[in-house]
Amino acid sequence: MTLRYDLLRTPVGLAIAVLSEDGVLALRVTSDDPEWALELLARAHGIAPAHAPGAAAALDEQLAEYFAGDRRAFTVPLDWGLTRDFARTALQRVCEIPYGETAAYGEIAAAAGRPRAARAVGTACRTTPLSLVVPVHRVVRADGSLGEYGSQPETKRFLVDLERARRRHETENP
Repeated sequence: MTLRYDLLRTPVGLAIAVLSEDGVLALRVTSDDPEWALELLARAHGIAPAHAPGAAAALDEQLAEYFAGDRRAFTVPLDWGLTRDFARTALQRVCEIPYGETAAYGEIAAAAGRPRAARAVGTACRTTPLSLVVPVHRVVRADGSLGEYGSQPETKRFLVDLERARRRHETENP
């Protein structure tokens, strides 16, 4: 399998997009050196993509639309090859959380068929190779507090606030 990567600038940091023939295989936002982030992807998932500037142009356009408040869901093809079993099912359920809304880890566990697996949902969200396009920032604690987002809770707050502000604006200005 041929893998390519592209570097994309976003308001929350540099995003590394890894693409396979089937779609976006990984999307990771990093404040670190991109080479270090690629090394982490290689170690975690055994992948070694080649740099291909412009390869993720469609994703880059959709990310720009999302951050401008003009896109609610991503339509670029996703390659779920780096997720397995319950983690994949849980992350696919996360994709069903409406824009600007949140759901608790336990709610996602129930929707994924394992109501007692809230911690496993948390692990799936924490370790997803597909950040941003799989909106794990919409998954919150049972008490409604946001919780973590990898090691960047401020990014989670930014994304949730971005979506809520856009929905509020649409409600007030139909």
